[in-house]
Amino acid sequence: DTLRANNQKDLLAMTVLRSIVQYIDAFTDFSGRLLAWLALGMALLTTAIVILRYGFNTGSIFAQELVTYMHATLFMLGTAYALKHGAHVRVDIFYRNFSPRSKAWVNALGGVIFLMPLCVFIVGVSWNFVSESLAMRETSSELGGIAAVYVLKALIPAMGINLLAQGLAETLRNALVLVELEA
Repeated sequence: DTLRANNQKDLLAMTVLRSIVQYIDAFTDFSGRLLAWLALGMALLTTAIVILRYGFNTGSIFAQELVTYMHATLFMLGTAYALKHGAHVRVDIFYRNFSPRSKAWVNALGGVIFLMPLCVFIVGVSWNFVSESLAMRETSSELGGIAAVYVLKALIPAMGINLLAQGLAETLRNALVLVELEA
Protein backbone atom coordinates (compact mmCIF):
# COMPACT_ATOMS: atom_id res chain seq x y z
CA ASP A 1 0.00 0.00 0.00
CA THR A 2 2.79 2.43 0.88
CA LEU A 3 4.61 1.61 -2.35
CA ARG A 4 1.44 2.16 -4.35
CA ALA A 5 0.81 5.52 -2.63
CA ASN A 6 4.41 6.62 -3.33
CA ASN A 7 4.05 5.63 -6.99
CA GLN A 8 0.85 7.65 -7.28
CA LYS A 9 2.57 10.67 -5.69
CA ASP A 10 5.50 10.28 -8.09
CA LEU A 11 3.14 10.10 -11.07
CA LEU A 12 1.28 13.18 -9.87
CA ALA A 13 4.55 15.08 -9.39
CA MET A 14 5.73 14.13 -12.89
CA THR A 15 2.38 15.17 -14.35
CA VAL A 16 2.62 18.55 -12.61
CA LEU A 17 6.21 19.02 -13.85
CA ARG A 18 5.18 18.13 -17.41
CA SER A 19 2.34 20.65 -17.18
CA ILE A 20 4.75 23.37 -16.03
CA VAL A 21 7.09 22.56 -18.92
CA GLN A 22 4.20 22.60 -21.41
CA TYR A 23 2.89 25.93 -20.10
CA ILE A 24 6.31 27.62 -20.28
CA ASP A 25 6.94 26.11 -23.74
CA ALA A 26 3.56 27.35 -24.98
CA PHE A 27 4.29 30.86 -23.68
CA THR A 28 7.76 30.83 -25.26
CA ASP A 29 6.41 29.61 -28.61
CA PHE A 30 3.63 32.21 -28.61
CA SER A 31 5.95 35.07 -27.71
CA GLY A 32 8.57 33.85 -30.21
CA ARG A 33 6.06 33.80 -33.06
CA LEU A 34 4.83 37.24 -32.03
CA LEU A 35 8.40 38.57 -31.86
CA ALA A 36 9.14 37.22 -35.34
CA TRP A 37 6.84 39.90 -36.73
CA LEU A 38 9.29 42.50 -35.44
CA ALA A 39 11.80 41.32 -38.04
CA LEU A 40 9.32 42.15 -40.79
CA GLY A 41 8.47 45.46 -39.12
CA MET A 42 12.16 46.35 -38.86
CA ALA A 43 12.76 45.54 -42.52
CA LEU A 44 9.77 47.61 -43.66
CA LEU A 45 10.64 50.53 -41.40
CA THR A 46 14.31 50.47 -42.45
CA THR A 47 13.19 50.48 -46.08
CA ALA A 48 10.95 53.48 -45.40
CA ILE A 49 13.81 55.30 -43.63
CA VAL A 50 16.14 54.73 -46.59
CA ILE A 51 13.50 55.84 -49.12
CA LEU A 52 12.75 58.96 -47.08
CA ARG A 53 16.44 59.77 -46.66
CA TYR A 54 17.65 59.21 -50.21
CA GLY A 55 14.45 59.72 -52.15
CA PHE A 56 13.00 62.72 -50.34
CA ASN A 57 16.02 64.05 -48.42
CA THR A 58 14.22 63.84 -45.09
CA GLY A 59 14.70 61.71 -42.01
CA SER A 60 13.16 60.73 -38.73
CA ILE A 61 15.17 60.21 -35.56
CA PHE A 62 12.07 58.63 -34.00
CA ALA A 63 11.86 56.03 -36.80
CA GLN A 64 15.58 55.27 -36.58
CA GLU A 65 15.37 54.79 -32.83
CA LEU A 66 12.24 52.68 -33.28
CA VAL A 67 14.27 50.25 -35.41
CA THR A 68 16.76 50.03 -32.53
CA TYR A 69 13.96 49.36 -30.03
CA MET A 70 12.46 46.70 -32.28
CA HIS A 71 15.86 45.07 -32.79
CA ALA A 72 16.56 45.03 -29.05
CA THR A 73 13.12 43.61 -28.29
CA LEU A 74 13.50 40.88 -30.90
CA PHE A 75 16.87 39.72 -29.69
CA MET A 76 16.51 40.26 -25.95
CA LEU A 77 13.12 38.58 -25.65
CA GLY A 78 13.89 36.04 -28.38
CA THR A 79 16.60 34.36 -26.30
CA ALA A 80 14.10 32.02 -24.62
CA TYR A 81 12.69 31.00 -28.00
CA ALA A 82 16.22 30.32 -29.26
CA LEU A 83 16.95 28.19 -26.19
CA LYS A 84 13.74 26.20 -26.59
CA HIS A 85 14.46 25.43 -30.24
CA GLY A 86 18.18 24.73 -29.82
CA ALA A 87 19.24 27.80 -31.79
CA HIS A 88 21.64 28.96 -29.08
CA VAL A 89 25.38 28.56 -29.33
CA ARG A 90 26.56 25.18 -28.11
CA VAL A 91 30.11 23.89 -28.10
CA ASP A 92 29.38 20.27 -28.87
CA ILE A 93 32.71 18.64 -29.59
CA PHE A 94 31.87 15.89 -27.12
CA TYR A 95 28.14 16.53 -26.60
CA ARG A 96 27.07 15.33 -30.05
CA ASN A 97 28.43 11.85 -29.28
CA PHE A 98 26.76 11.59 -25.85
CA SER A 99 23.89 9.22 -25.15
CA PRO A 100 20.44 10.74 -24.48
CA ARG A 101 21.02 10.14 -20.76
CA SER A 102 24.38 11.96 -20.79
CA LYS A 103 22.91 14.84 -22.80
CA ALA A 104 20.07 15.13 -20.28
CA TRP A 105 22.60 15.27 -17.42
CA VAL A 106 24.69 17.92 -19.15
CA ASN A 107 21.61 20.01 -19.99
CA ALA A 108 20.06 19.70 -16.52
CA LEU A 109 23.28 20.51 -14.69
CA GLY A 110 24.09 23.31 -17.12
CA GLY A 111 20.70 24.84 -16.43
CA VAL A 112 21.05 24.62 -12.66
CA ILE A 113 24.72 25.58 -12.39
CA PHE A 114 25.12 28.13 -15.19
CA LEU A 115 21.95 29.31 -16.95
CA MET A 116 19.52 29.96 -14.11
CA PRO A 117 22.07 31.66 -11.81
CA LEU A 118 23.17 33.85 -14.73
CA CYS A 119 19.56 34.88 -15.36
CA VAL A 120 19.04 35.75 -11.69
CA PHE A 121 22.31 37.73 -11.77
CA ILE A 122 21.21 39.66 -14.88
CA VAL A 123 17.87 40.56 -13.29
CA GLY A 124 19.51 41.56 -10.01
CA VAL A 125 22.26 43.66 -11.56
CA SER A 126 19.98 45.44 -14.01
CA TRP A 127 17.14 46.19 -11.61
CA ASN A 128 18.53 49.47 -10.20
CA PHE A 129 19.70 50.54 -13.67
CA VAL A 130 16.14 50.20 -14.97
CA SER A 131 14.51 51.61 -11.83
CA GLU A 132 16.62 54.77 -11.97
CA SER A 133 15.83 55.22 -15.65
CA LEU A 134 12.12 54.77 -14.99
CA ALA A 135 12.15 57.10 -11.97
CA MET A 136 13.59 59.94 -14.02
CA ARG A 137 11.52 59.03 -17.09
CA GLU A 138 14.70 58.90 -19.15
CA THR A 139 14.26 60.09 -22.71
CA SER A 140 16.34 60.01 -25.83
CA SER A 141 19.26 62.39 -26.01
CA GLU A 142 18.29 63.12 -29.64
CA LEU A 143 15.76 65.81 -30.48
CA GLY A 144 12.69 64.01 -31.81
CA GLY A 145 13.82 60.67 -30.37
CA ILE A 146 11.75 58.21 -28.38
CA ALA A 147 10.84 59.60 -24.98
CA ALA A 148 10.99 56.20 -23.25
CA VAL A 149 14.57 54.96 -22.93
CA TYR A 150 13.48 53.21 -19.73
CA VAL A 151 11.36 50.86 -21.85
CA LEU A 152 14.45 49.86 -23.81
CA LYS A 153 16.41 49.34 -20.59
CA ALA A 154 13.56 47.29 -19.10
CA LEU A 155 14.26 44.67 -21.75
CA ILE A 156 17.35 43.61 -19.79
CA PRO A 157 15.59 42.21 -16.70
CA ALA A 158 12.70 41.06 -18.91
CA MET A 159 15.18 38.98 -20.89
CA GLY A 160 16.56 37.52 -17.68
CA ILE A 161 13.09 36.56 -16.42
CA ASN A 162 12.01 35.17 -19.80
CA LEU A 163 15.20 33.15 -20.20
CA LEU A 164 15.00 31.96 -16.58
CA ALA A 165 11.51 30.57 -17.19
CA GLN A 166 12.58 28.72 -20.33
CA GLY A 167 15.76 27.55 -18.57
CA LEU A 168 13.56 26.10 -15.84
CA ALA A 169 11.44 24.34 -18.46
CA GLU A 170 14.53 22.91 -20.16
CA THR A 171 16.00 21.77 -16.84
CA LEU A 172 12.72 20.12 -15.81
CA ARG A 173 12.39 18.50 -19.24
CA ASN A 174 15.85 16.98 -18.90
CA ALA A 175 15.17 15.89 -15.32
CA LEU A 176 12.03 14.13 -16.54
CA VAL A 177 14.08 12.42 -19.25
CA LEU A 178 16.49 11.19 -16.58
CA VAL A 179 13.66 9.89 -14.38
CA GLU A 180 11.99 8.16 -17.34
CA LEU A 181 15.27 6.54 -18.43
CA GLU A 182 15.73 5.23 -14.88
CA ALA A 183 12.29 3.65 -14.80
